[in-house]
Amino acid sequence: MSKILRAPLVDLLPLNDILQGDCIEQMRALPDGSVDCIFADPPYNLQLQNALTRPDQSHVDAVDDDWDKFESNAEYDAFTRAWLAEARRILKPTGTLWVIGSYHNIYRMGQVLSDLGYWLLNDVVWHKTNPMPNFRGTRFQNATETMLWAQRDKGAKYTFNYHALKHLNDGTQMQNVWHIPLCTGAERIKGEDGKKAHATQKPEALLYNVIASSTNPGDVILDPFFGSGTTGAVAKKLGRNFIGIERDLDYVKVARARIDAIAPLLLGDDILMTESKRTQPKVKFGELLAGGYFTVGEELRDAKGKISAVVLADGRLQLGEQKGSIHQMGAAAQNAQACNGWDYWYVQRDGAWIAIDDVRQNYLRDSKN
Repeated sequence: MSKILRAPLVDLLPLNDILQGDCIEQMRALPDGSVDCIFADPPYNLQLQNALTRPDQSHVDAVDDDWDKFESNAEYDAFTRAWLAEARRILKPTGTLWVIGSYHNIYRMGQVLSDLGYWLLNDVVWHKTNPMPNFRGTRFQNATETMLWAQRDKGAKYTFNYHALKHLNDGTQMQNVWHIPLCTGAERIKGEDGKKAHATQKPEALLYNVIASSTNPGDVILDPFFGSGTTGAVAKKLGRNFIGIERDLDYVKVARARIDAIAPLLLGDDILMTESKRTQPKVKFGELLAGGYFTVGEELRDAKGKISAVVLADGRLQLGEQKGSIHQMGAAAQNAQACNGWDYWYVQRDGAWIAIDDVRQNYLRDSKN
């Protein structure tokens, strides 16, 4: 498997490879503070007592593998604490961790995360648009799983590609409920016997959102429960490095064949990254006024056209009797503590009202030419 990008500490890592063995033992061999992100799909501790059957008495292919069997909740909690402690050690100070689970285990893992010093950033609900029915009709149909997203150190800088997710969501802010179907059809990997190669294979769309949101090209993503290799497959497609850990040799073979079949990404970072406004050059409203992108006396409005202000010659706005920056007057218009004036104010161009941020983007493009 090809290596994508390297840095001094990264040279010490088994990049883009799958380590066979116990996840805790394998993580102990990795350097402190060496990975950018961790995605973990650990055993759910389902504690199934009996086989599941449909009304016609046919067998339901559920999770009854040995790796999901624990003697008690205490044993499961100890296992969870051990692997999450190692995960925190090998995360960079700026690193984040995603862990997914069902109602059987996600609350227990949330408690351990907090106890170990992680800082929870979000819970994300995966809504399965095609969930398995509750055949016995004794409970609600279980159509969700929950992911917890946490940073290693509270208050540290971390990666969140807000604008990339916004573009993926048709220009609106991505919410913490993701409507994604279960892995079915051609995406579902099957063995020579026609059966599922892995009982809990996650859809690539789920990992696409995770990786696109919280990592950058060349970052290192660790998956300590690699399974059929979904994390590695998506990482390779998005120009990230991965490290997989999987104790089952059959799963290792499935994952390796799957990832090897993906063509290496030969294109540059410019197609992998969404430029964030936070990283753009700072532009003052007065610069655009002086450059002719706005005119003195021009009217600005809010999105609904109910509030208007006038552009003054010094780059401030006048709103009624008040004068101030685009941000100050945007806040005043809403009786708010703060406001991003670039998003709040609109200006008329070619018969249409557009956000003044669109004018700023035109200015930045023109500045590059």
